[in-house]
Amino acid sequence: MVNKRTIIDNDTYNEMEEKAISRKRDNVLRNSILNVGLDEVALNHKAKTDMQHTFSLELKTGKITSQNKSGRCWLFAGLNTMRFKIMKDLNLKNFELSQTYQMFFDKIEKANYFLENILETLDEKTDSRIIMWLLNAPLNDGGQWDMFTSIVEKYGVVPKAVMPESFHSSNSARMNQILTLKLREYASILREEHRNGKTLDQLKSVKQEMVFEFYRLLTMFLGIPPKKFTFEYTDKDEKFHRDLAMTPKEFYARYVDLNLTDYISIINAPTKDKPFNKTFTVQYLGNVEGGNSVKYLNVDIKTFKELALAQLKDGIPVWFGSDVGQKMKRENGILADDIYDYENVLQSKFALDKAGRLDYGESLMTHAMVFTGVNLINDVPNRWKVENSWGEKNGEKGYFVMSDTWFEEYTYQIVIDKKYLPEELKAAWELEPIILKPWDPMGSLAL
Repeated sequence: MVNKRTIIDNDTYNEMEEKAISRKRDNVLRNSILNVGLDEVALNHKAKTDMQHTFSLELKTGKITSQNKSGRCWLFAGLNTMRFKIMKDLNLKNFELSQTYQMFFDKIEKANYFLENILETLDEKTDSRIIMWLLNAPLNDGGQWDMFTSIVEKYGVVPKAVMPESFHSSNSARMNQILTLKLREYASILREEHRNGKTLDQLKSVKQEMVFEFYRLLTMFLGIPPKKFTFEYTDKDEKFHRDLAMTPKEFYARYVDLNLTDYISIINAPTKDKPFNKTFTVQYLGNVEGGNSVKYLNVDIKTFKELALAQLKDGIPVWFGSDVGQKMKRENGILADDIYDYENVLQSKFALDKAGRLDYGESLMTHAMVFTGVNLINDVPNRWKVENSWGEKNGEKGYFVMSDTWFEEYTYQIVIDKKYLPEELKAAWELEPIILKPWDPMGSLAL
């Protein structure tokens, strides 16, 4: 079938204009949208008032954190699940783990991982889809749960006071630009040296020098991570505590003491290419060479929700990934599918469902946060409490509220202890994962 391409000629344009003008109801709406914007015109007042920041089940968490002008939400969310346990165990009013420490090791590991991927694809053409994908964003701030656990297991964690924020940990754009420029330069050199006949062993030696130089540059932006430190704190009862000369891994083992291998990624991706009760991984997605592979178990939305509820009911927060930009009223901290009535205002139906949005590039996971509460009516949720990492300015001192329908439509990933899985899903988790292409929507990174 040959497509005979058509153009918009003057007659077609005039007809479109006449039909648009003939819709008299549009005149008032058009003026309103032109003056105050679509969201203000479409705002559903009832949906706004329904999204109260009250919950029948609520975990007591600390002061909200802020990733500032960086894409470290996945690190903040992961560390926030850990600080909850530390605060509870040590009787603390508030506490933070260092996000800069985790960021440092994520960057150095991503650099090494990227260069290893370049060495693996030396015979690919520069304009091949895989090389263009690898070069597109080799060092952005985003990540995934399994990437977070790889960093923690290898390097441990430290209190924020031990490695505080730097200018560029909180404002990462220029750092990422400079370091990405360096990595692309390195990729060019390795590929050129390969064409000039250097062996893989010779290229590995060149790559090692590159990683050393990258580390030096990274310290300019984030500082040098501590090898040992003293942990000091005062609890709610005004009792002072001190723990001397600890390594980051010793601190993790003593004060966090979570078996991260028990926590797995569950997704809800109802697309035809991803059957439920199957596992998936994504080609070239990771950070730590030799670390944890990204792995997902896909389940239906009913099971997805039941697993999140089971963990919350046991008093354990839930790391999750969603498309946060959809149907959000940021200043009020509301995520609700009906917060904006676009269809009635524009008199146009938007028919893509969750699977369609994934398949056609309309939605994917963009941001990681933490569930710390839920409102249940007859054991059925109608809204969820969300710990975000955007500071205290929006929502309820930085905490957001999510409607249950928004959960179903725009939440794609939760991290759950395997003990909550029924036996058939435990067996499914052990299946060999299906490998997805790097550009699959499930390969997106939370920023």
